Amino acid sequence: MEDQREHQGPPWRRWVERTGRSPAWRSALVVAVLAQVGSGWAERAQTGRVSLDWFARLLLLLGPALLLLRHRYPVAVVYGVAVVTLVYVGAGFPYGPVFVSLAVACFAAVIAGRRRAAWGAIGVLWAGHLLIGHWFYRWLPPAGDGPAPWAQELGITAWVLAMLALSELVRVRREQWARERAERAAAERRRVDEERLRIARELHDVLAHSISVINVQAGVGLALLDTDPEQARTALTTIKAASKEALGEVRQVLDTLRSPGDAPRTPAPGLDRLPELVEQAAAAGLAVEVAVEGSPRALAPGMDLAAFRILQEALTNVVRHSGSRTARIGLGWQRGALELRVDDEGPATGDPAGGSGNGLVGMRERASALGGTIKAGPRPDGGFQVVARLPLKAASIQEDP
Repeated sequence: MEDQREHQGPPWRRWVERTGRSPAWRSALVVAVLAQVGSGWAERAQTGRVSLDWFARLLLLLGPALLLLRHRYPVAVVYGVAVVTLVYVGAGFPYGPVFVSLAVACFAAVIAGRRRAAWGAIGVLWAGHLLIGHWFYRWLPPAGDGPAPWAQELGITAWVLAMLALSELVRVRREQWARERAERAAAERRRVDEERLRIARELHDVLAHSISVINVQAGVGLALLDTDPEQARTALTTIKAASKEALGEVRQVLDTLRSPGDAPRTPAPGLDRLPELVEQAAAAGLAVEVAVEGSPRALAPGMDLAAFRILQEALTNVVRHSGSRTARIGLGWQRGALELRVDDEGPATGDPAGGSGNGLVGMRERASALGGTIKAGPRPDGGFQVVARLPLKAASIQEDP
């Protein structure tokens, strides 16, 4: 309903919202009224000029009428208004607001990027006025008129230059505003892309780890269903717990996606949940040893989440792709960095286990976003090793209360 109300406004308002320009008829109407009324005042002040008649009134209307097309045909309009103004001046009618139409037409031409046309039209008017005021005045009305004073020509020249300078200034400002709008739009697109990438990483990490545990335990349950029902029951219990946790974390990610401005209902996982991660790995048949070096510190939520997800993905890869049933996690709290290390003895099973192949890519993206690095590859003595180094910047560490 709100969108319908927005589209029910007057057409000229929708045009302004779409183009960023006011409708041409409004300014043209103002110029027409100003030309008619102001020229009447000029007639009373300039007794030596030709009195306004129907032809003068028609010329004073023709200039603003041409302004209605200035956005669509800026070049034709600016030259047309220059000719109309020159005819008005050549007919000997009083000087006055007749030049306003030309100012608006030149302004529109410069804004539209037709600077040469604006300068050309001004040149035509200026040259024509010089010829009329200093040569053709002998044969043009009013009768007995003399040459125009040069001070008047200097004043007209100054007015022309000021008008063109103002037009150029507005053009430059509009181009600057357009660049700023484009930069804001590009920044908004980058934020959207970064948020989409963050959500994709979260979903991948949650689902990859949980589905890997479920896959392993389902295989154990099927293998022991007839020979060892109690062990099969344990495997099914593990599947239930892993699926429940995965559903909870997926729901949290989707809630954030639905309401990006709201805070998440549950805290994001961090290194404080490392014991749970070790238990989940144990349920999948992987014994994990944890070694801590240095003094642990409280991390900012983003750094804490990234460290947890990197360890989670590394253990998931061990469960999926390694024949080893043991793994070692090392947390190295150094002065300026946190080093995360995950080792397994191998060998590689060569079984893809339904993986998407994005695990290492996701880990590298998380580390890179925080200014860190990831090294992953086979160890010289066999097995596989993942080493992540995350810089501990001042803004990434929370002071303990």
